[in-house]
Amino acid sequence: MKLTIKEIAIFGMLGAVMYASKIIMELVPNVHLIGVFTVAFTVVYRKKALYPIYTYVILNGVFCGFATWWIPYLYVWTVLWAAVMLLPKEMPKKIRPFVYMAVCAAHGFLFGMLYAPVQAILYGLSFEKMVAWIIAGLPWDCIHGISNFLCGVLIVPIISTLRLAEKNAGKEN
Repeated sequence: MKLTIKEIAIFGMLGAVMYASKIIMELVPNVHLIGVFTVAFTVVYRKKALYPIYTYVILNGVFCGFATWWIPYLYVWTVLWAAVMLLPKEMPKKIRPFVYMAVCAAHGFLFGMLYAPVQAILYGLSFEKMVAWIIAGLPWDCIHGISNFLCGVLIVPIISTLRLAEKNAGKEN
């Protein structure tokens, strides 16, 4: 996955946009556009979407601290990326938005469960305590999943905008 200088700049900016959107939306717990951006970037850039995703992850560590909360970030967004990679590239146009929104929502609903194993290992939780930790977080995961679904209406417009920008950038070369 060799990158051009243009791609390095674009992916750096997209990762920064992800991080900035997270900061702006921190006023509302568990409501953010990270899943939306992850899905959109993956649809457009496929494997290379990992670059802006991990730029976002690194920026989180740099500005918020490389603490134990950050360790699951090394894989939780990759799970969403992988789920989108498994979707067929050619889906009927009418169902695309709903599929993307559903995948984004599922990631939000499962976030606590995805996050829990590392927390259990780091804090020495038994399986039962890990399950209790997941259950205690279910209200937050519900907010996360519902908000990911609702924010998911932005996925297709973001995909269209990125594809148009890529098309127009190709004309300039």
